Amino acid sequence: MTVFIASLFLPKTVHFNLPGARPRGASASQKPASKAKKLAPNTPPSLFQPAPSHITPPHTPTEDRKHHDPWANEDGLKVQIPQMPFSPDGSYRAPIDRSSPTWGGRPDQPMSRANSPPPPSLINSSRALNQKAREMGRQGITQPRSLVRSESHDRVFAHADWKIVSADQGNGGLRNAAEAAARDGKLGEYTWIGTLGMPTDALQGTQQLQDIDDRLATEHDMLTVFCSDKDFDGHYSHFCKQILWPVFHYQIPDNPKSKAYEDHSWKYYVNVNQAFADKIVKNWKKGDTVWIHDYHLLLVPGMIRKKIPEAKIGFFLHVAFPSSEVFRCLAVRKELLEGMLGANLIGFQIREYARHFLQTCSRILSVEATPDGLQLEDRFVDVINLPIGIDPVSLSRHRGESEVKRWLDIMRERYAGKKLIVARDKLDHVRGVRQKLLSYEMFLNMNPEWRDKVVLIQVALSTSEKSELDATVSDIVTRVNSSWANLAYQPVVYLKQDIDYAQYLALLSIADALMITSQREGMNLTSHEYLFCQDGKFSEKKHGSLILSEFTGTSSLFSGNELSVNPWDYRACADAIKKALEMDGEEKERRWKNLYEAVNVHTGSHWFSEFMLRLDKVYEEQHSRDQTAVPRLSMTTLLQQYERTKRRLFIIDFEGTLVSWGPVNQIIPVSPQRTLDVLNDLLLDERNTIYVMSGRRPEELDRIFRRVPNLGLIAESGCYLKDCGSNTWTEMADSNKIRSWKSSLQDIMTYYLERTPGAAIEERRCSLVFHYKSADDYETAATQASDLASHINDACEDQRVHAIPMDGCVLVEPIDWTKSTAAQKIFDDLQKRMGLDEKHKSPVDFLMVVGDGRDDEKVFKWANQMATDGTVQEVVTVSLGNRNTEAKATLTQGVSGVLAALQKLSQVVVPAEHQRRRSSITVPTLGNM
Repeated sequence: MTVFIASLFLPKTVHFNLPGARPRGASASQKPASKAKKLAPNTPPSLFQPAPSHITPPHTPTEDRKHHDPWANEDGLKVQIPQMPFSPDGSYRAPIDRSSPTWGGRPDQPMSRANSPPPPSLINSSRALNQKAREMGRQGITQPRSLVRSESHDRVFAHADWKIVSADQGNGGLRNAAEAAARDGKLGEYTWIGTLGMPTDALQGTQQLQDIDDRLATEHDMLTVFCSDKDFDGHYSHFCKQILWPVFHYQIPDNPKSKAYEDHSWKYYVNVNQAFADKIVKNWKKGDTVWIHDYHLLLVPGMIRKKIPEAKIGFFLHVAFPSSEVFRCLAVRKELLEGMLGANLIGFQIREYARHFLQTCSRILSVEATPDGLQLEDRFVDVINLPIGIDPVSLSRHRGESEVKRWLDIMRERYAGKKLIVARDKLDHVRGVRQKLLSYEMFLNMNPEWRDKVVLIQVALSTSEKSELDATVSDIVTRVNSSWANLAYQPVVYLKQDIDYAQYLALLSIADALMITSQREGMNLTSHEYLFCQDGKFSEKKHGSLILSEFTGTSSLFSGNELSVNPWDYRACADAIKKALEMDGEEKERRWKNLYEAVNVHTGSHWFSEFMLRLDKVYEEQHSRDQTAVPRLSMTTLLQQYERTKRRLFIIDFEGTLVSWGPVNQIIPVSPQRTLDVLNDLLLDERNTIYVMSGRRPEELDRIFRRVPNLGLIAESGCYLKDCGSNTWTEMADSNKIRSWKSSLQDIMTYYLERTPGAAIEERRCSLVFHYKSADDYETAATQASDLASHINDACEDQRVHAIPMDGCVLVEPIDWTKSTAAQKIFDDLQKRMGLDEKHKSPVDFLMVVGDGRDDEKVFKWANQMATDGTVQEVVTVSLGNRNTEAKATLTQGVSGVLAALQKLSQVVVPAEHQRRRSSITVPTLGNM
């Protein structure tokens, strides 16, 4: 079976051999002689943008133009390699975290036809243009004809030679993990699905495009998703970069331009996601696995699920997931969450992100969140946290290359006698470069003895956009160097450019400390590579310190062995620098060993294989619980099981199972005579023990079943238990704890009650219910109810209570006392009461559980475990619902079907010695067999 790995960019791309273009990977100094530039003639002013240079045949390129790259992989940085970027085998040599070259800006790839970006206000855009046109018309300036793209540019690429090469963009961590898993034998047949990472409009309708598609599929096991330049530009440059990326990193876009991006580009985001889904659906076969990656493709799982309901789908988010307060600011929040929930298994880097996702879904979608995942109406979605890692085998191979050793010798000589703090970040607000430099400046101010002895090497990969941050960082570097630099010393080496892979590995090997001050980051793998390079095998320096922002996902893996800092606390960061430089060798080695062990445990290969194993497991579990996969209850088999057993226990739900009544807050009608008669008939056999479970209060159940002696009762979903034939109730829950959490929740629930006219709070002995079905404004009330559930689950986790959103209400109940805990107590009591011998190895040899609600699933699971462990000989679990279930059988006839089945069992002939008189009210002993 095939594993489809869907990521925005394929690991391979295409490069065209054009006349005059320098080969890929050639140094910038190796450029052909440039032609003299022609002076552009004077042109009249125009309300349109100047004509793009590519509407006529392009000039022979002389160098890679510096162009803003909106398609950079923001969760990591790809170091651009000016020299020798490829190994002899064609594989790409680069750090896992890296920036990307310009999409559509290479001379050996087509240019994009997309118009980018949209104006700050799309609504007022045309109005402003018309006003400007009228003003120019009054000045006698006529509107020029719109320019038509020349076909010559397209023809150049349509007939040029091309080759498949390793892409220098995309998710390097994912690529390395897949290759490592395949190398280690943990991954069989797999196929990549993604885009080429270049504009393709110029190739539409050509044989070139079909040939590229065919060769990637046949020779490289890669399926290419082709979408228009306009769709891709709107999807990534606009929606992903301007909307999703900032929000996922706690930077809420809130200006007219951002709103225009959101309104303008959502449809393009949908289009690209649909193109991916269509490609997967077209090639999917039964038994295949689909694994979708990152925030670019959030809608794809849901789109596939609609077309292939039985598909095995995994999704992994490589970046951070924000809190619900931040995520809810997105206008399309529901659509994004519902798209993700199309997966069987959703993975995040760390537990914090998984918890944020669960809380967000609970609050926005009003679904039940559990520690294991989300319970939807018709199925369960598992949620896990599993950190990605590096590939130590590949990294070790590259560290031994001669170019790395050469750069190590250069840096040893250049920085002899100096302590080196290294850093490599993308120059944006998320990476915290400004905070790092200010902290370093404070360190030098506070510790004059370290001046002339320490150097900070900051590699900053700029977006090439002139921004306020760019200017601020440059000013700080200038100020620091002007304050303490001399002819032989420069405190900050600021490289606003890429360095090659050999320099990168040498830098990590010779560093005394690595400093990462990201304000928010999913998983910083640069720190993993640094720790691996600090083993001392290639450099006399070893066991360097790691200064790491507490806001990176990586910090949760290292158990405090790193020097954790808050990037906004400059003094603490300065102190961390001092500690890193002055730490004694023994402590450095101890910390490094613990960090190194964590890096070796959480490798890319382990991450990949573990996720696939978890996906297989949860898929099988979910599929076995699918309502269509659960067989109907067989009366023939049930009767056979019943007749060959002697000690029988029935645990049956009340509402919706024995009677067709609605929510527990409704008034109890007249006792249902048929139900009572069936229970009495079944209890005529003293070998039968029956318990009815309900969410109602004990006094309500007493009133309903007063005519059924010898019946056991479970009230308030397991908080109260009444033994068969007994007149007293046993309180299962701790009354002091119940009073404590009720008191603390009263103010919270009252707060939401005051803001929801028509709602009501029902207080039971062990639970609270917030009813809003009769609220004046149901839609607003539902939102308030979701907020209430989220608030309680966030604030009261330590008190062992949880809020469950239900139809028209929110139920708040204790976690430690449920229907399943009551069932276990019943079983334990029977075991103490009944004598075990050679004939009877268990107090119960027949167990039947029937229910229809979500809270009955725990009892089904408990009963099934009894069968798995061999504790009970015959176990029958029956669900009446139309949702996925833990039960092993279903009944589609509802309440009437349950009563009919129980009636047939009661009609089985009972030996005289086991008959119980109807008037008997003695406590049953399951018979003296």
